[in-house]
Amino acid sequence: MHEPLTQGPQGEEQHGLLLAFFQAFSRGDLDTMARCYHPEISFGDPVFPELEGRERVIGMWRMLFAVGRDVQVTFRDVMASRHTGAAHWTATYRLPGSGRTVVNEVDAEFRFEDGLIVRHHDVFDFRRWCKMAYGVPAGVVLGWTPALRRQVRGRARGRLDEYLKSTSPAPG
Repeated sequence: MHEPLTQGPQGEEQHGLLLAFFQAFSRGDLDTMARCYHPEISFGDPVFPELEGRERVIGMWRMLFAVGRDVQVTFRDVMASRHTGAAHWTATYRLPGSGRTVVNEVDAEFRFEDGLIVRHHDVFDFRRWCKMAYGVPAGVVLGWTPALRRQVRGRARGRLDEYLKSTSPAPG
């Protein structure tokens, strides 16, 4: 049985943590976001199904803010209990290259450990995202296919790996 998500005293500290996380997210303050994550953070969404560790997860957010133009993040419905949390957030940005505007509506779920976010899972409508990202009819048709999902995931993971290599300090 899941404990109810509330903003009351049972999840007050966790609720404050999520508010700090989303306030930082909306400002593009990735250092503060990183401090909200547990060192063993696990992240997943339709594009990045499994990212493990603070370096990769924050690296993904850094990459998305670096390549997305005019990124705006808003949030609402932040709720938490001692062990779990949830929120709804919206990202609006222009894709590099095409200049297409994407408005991504995301439902997020969280788990907490040691006073930090240890699991962050985002859910959004991949087909809707494809339609905005690739336009009609390509995005509508391709958004339904497992092959496109695999392709988008593979490219995203490859871009993240390249980004992390390019931003990591050179070995001394």
